Amino acid sequence: MTDITIWHNPRCSKSRNTLALLEAKGITPQVIRYLETPPTATELKRVIKQLDLRPYDLLRRGEALCKELGLSKTTPDSEVLAAMVEHPILIERPVVIAGDRAVLGRPPENALALLD
Repeated sequence: MTDITIWHNPRCSKSRNTLALLEAKGITPQVIRYLETPPTATELKRVIKQLDLRPYDLLRRGEALCKELGLSKTTPDSEVLAAMVEHPILIERPVVIAGDRAVLGRPPENALALLD
């Protein structure tokens, strides 16, 4: 099986539930606390491509910072990406990565698709 990585925030219930679900399946993922060790722009671009999303779709739009920065659907992808690199709190969580595939753990059961 491919190694599995989770971009994790232990304060987030969805993130904790996704990690617990993987562990219940016998998976010990590499846990990256992305707020402490944020992804680079290159890593973030790669994962967004694996998710088959636009940067805006991975944005935590409910964060006050998102509104403060004026980020919207019409904001260029490069600007949204730059904001997420500079402020990783803006990255939706958790992201689960296995090889060349990735899913957003919302709901946590989405991560099971990577176990095939």
